[in-house]
Amino acid sequence: MSTVSGLLDVLSRERPRPARLREWPHAWWLAVVTVCFGAFMGQLDASIVTLTYRPLRLEFHASLAGVQWVSLSYLLALTALLIPVGRLSDIHGRKLSYLYGFVVFTVMSGVCGLAPSLGVLIGARVAQAIGAALLQANSIALVATSAPAHRMRTALGVQAGAQAIGLALGPTVGGLLVSSVGWRWVFDINIPVGILGVLAGIYLLPRTQRRAPTVGLDRFGLLLLATATTSLLLAISVVSGLSLPTWAAAVLLGVAVVAAMGFVLRQLHAAAPLIQLSLLRNRAVSTGLVGALCGYLTLFGPLVLVPVVLTDDGASDLYAGLVLTALPAGFALAAVGVERVLPHSWTDRIRAILGASASLAVLLVMLAMSPTTGMLLTTLALLGVALGIFTPANNTLVMSAIPAQSAATGGGLLNMTRGLGTALGVALVTLAITLGDGGHSFLDAPNTAIFVLTVAAVLTLLSALLAPCRDTAERSSPKGEDGRIRPS
Repeated sequence: MSTVSGLLDVLSRERPRPARLREWPHAWWLAVVTVCFGAFMGQLDASIVTLTYRPLRLEFHASLAGVQWVSLSYLLALTALLIPVGRLSDIHGRKLSYLYGFVVFTVMSGVCGLAPSLGVLIGARVAQAIGAALLQANSIALVATSAPAHRMRTALGVQAGAQAIGLALGPTVGGLLVSSVGWRWVFDINIPVGILGVLAGIYLLPRTQRRAPTVGLDRFGLLLLATATTSLLLAISVVSGLSLPTWAAAVLLGVAVVAAMGFVLRQLHAAAPLIQLSLLRNRAVSTGLVGALCGYLTLFGPLVLVPVVLTDDGASDLYAGLVLTALPAGFALAAVGVERVLPHSWTDRIRAILGASASLAVLLVMLAMSPTTGMLLTTLALLGVALGIFTPANNTLVMSAIPAQSAATGGGLLNMTRGLGTALGVALVTLAITLGDGGHSFLDAPNTAIFVLTVAAVLTLLSALLAPCRDTAERSSPKGEDGRIRPS
């Protein structure tokens, strides 16, 4: 019995970093790099799985609507779990939750690679989403609590760059794997990255210093949140072409609205709310979340639009993929390297305004030109650079306004907003293309989609303009490099 209790004690405690590493002034960079493993793997997985649709249909004799659930089930589970997982991580430890997330994600990737049927694969993807939720809810929180206050924007930019690199490599890596060794390796490729990430996390991630009080979990609130997000994403999927009746979208949207209202009312009166609504009353948080949603909508919309436009114009899939890579490549370049270009004195708000203004300008240029011209590669790269400037500044504005003991809850909220923005980008661009092709719009299909993205860019800019003027750098403590107790 003592052996079992001892094992449970080991499994429930966060291991401290080696003392020599803990005292090194730049140890926070090692924590950021470790988190980048999960950021890279998550986005690589998100963009690589779509390449398996055709071989899955052939092997399991399934319809496209059935195969879509390989992605949809993962997205539904992930979005519903991000906030409650973040809340539990704030209570029990962010490092511990992150490491268990890596283990679950890696093991279930292996199960996906061995799946004997489509049903088993979909079930394994739901379980894989649990691991992904543990990773994503804690990734931003670990970066924000590890890096010095005046370097948070740089650290979040590196993390966003790792996501963009994973996104950019997904189509190329997926195409090579599917055409050479088969679709199962699309999932198996996660295993070596996951093992490396777990080992690095044990030794390089700091322990949680400030935890939220243990006051239980609002299970009814969790049910309402899951209902709201699931219904919304299913409604979006119906609009995007999921094989369900059209009227189902209106019903699902109504359910989402009612459940969302119920969730807000529940959080006002619950003894242990999943989200402290006082956080959303903070202007930096509320405007930042709107900006994050619209920014990711603008980022992911072209990932649907560009391949459709180019292949319809006679280009090959390889050419379309290479052109599309300019967008996440520009994003990664700006997110990682912008600190070396922009004046250090510029606040996060100014940087967010600059990035949002630049993205709006690029989309207006795209709206005025034919998207099939040679200018497309340049405009996509510039759009990626603009959003790469905006996103780290936006994330920093949000995370610097959230108390340290609620960092994982805030990170989960921010990642859930990103996920909804991604889904909206895919759905609205697909709807715009359909309306344009059907003659239901005053613009042709590509320009209808670009117009939708332009509206999102306007909202992104408004969110930056409405952000409070005070900045992380202005609030940083004069005590030492970061004004914090050095984490262990």
